[in-house]
Amino acid sequence: MKRRVFLASVLATPALAQAPAGWPDRAVRLINPWTPGGPADLVARPLAQRLTDTLGKPMVMENRAGANGTIATALVARSAPDGHTVLFGHAGPNTISPVFQANVGFDPVRDFTPVTQLVSSPLVLVTRMGLGADNIAALIAKAKAAREPLTYGSVGPASTTHLAGEMLARDAGVRLLHVPFTGAAAPITEMLAERIDMCFLNAGAVMQHIRANRLRPMAVSTLRRNVALPELPTLHESFPGFEVNSWYGIFLPAAAPAWMVERYHAEFTTALATPEITKLYNDNGLDVEGTSPAAFTAKVAADIAKWRALQAATGIRVE
Repeated sequence: MKRRVFLASVLATPALAQAPAGWPDRAVRLINPWTPGGPADLVARPLAQRLTDTLGKPMVMENRAGANGTIATALVARSAPDGHTVLFGHAGPNTISPVFQANVGFDPVRDFTPVTQLVSSPLVLVTRMGLGADNIAALIAKAKAAREPLTYGSVGPASTTHLAGEMLARDAGVRLLHVPFTGAAAPITEMLAERIDMCFLNAGAVMQHIRANRLRPMAVSTLRRNVALPELPTLHESFPGFEVNSWYGIFLPAAAPAWMVERYHAEFTTALATPEITKLYNDNGLDVEGTSPAAFTAKVAADIAKWRALQAATGIRVE
């Protein structure tokens, strides 16, 4: 992480020389597509506070929830590329909704300039304790032998928690029955009551139940093992290429100048490297990234391609 920050600073120096004197000249809006107090706030708020100190002008977070994050994302797409409006982006509205939902109001590639992927946020595949499977191989064997499909809950159609289940069914060659809910609390309750078999959920939502032996963890959905659950395998280890990453990242509107991209990249990656922020994220099951603009651009393109392939295979659409 420190090496990435150092390299970012070195690369940014020539571009930063072109920054206008006195920029930014007013408060910067960090547009957050999710409601206050949720997992997104946990990531975004410490960064906004840190950049308020380092930019010389306040970075004010604005929560603009609605339509699975696409309202706020479209707002930034229409904003001037002057650096005073920044998107706290997420895998959902930036790569999933444009594939599974019509008329989101923006083009996920054309309308944004990626700055950095802040963190990776894995989903944890957990099962009810009475299911009788202790690992992924046993779970898949049980699914193949079952007369009726095993059930899995999600926080809603075309969410990462839904699509991870569809991807597992496709890659493992098994039938799974999707049971959608509105939020993470309900599927957890149903698993604890032994009424549904499994769920993919954010680590923060299930960690206390894993530690109390109320839910059984099977694997994580990111390509690397998770810092908070290092003993837990990835699904990629069983099904090469399997990845569902509910990442967060920073975007500027399209046509943002290079010096601005580099300045924000240096600001955010330096903030990520502070020990208190790194610890906060790791304690909540998040892996710190701080990738380059080029790497983040490639990540966005790869995710969109992956979701298009899954949409073509499943026919899933959200109105």
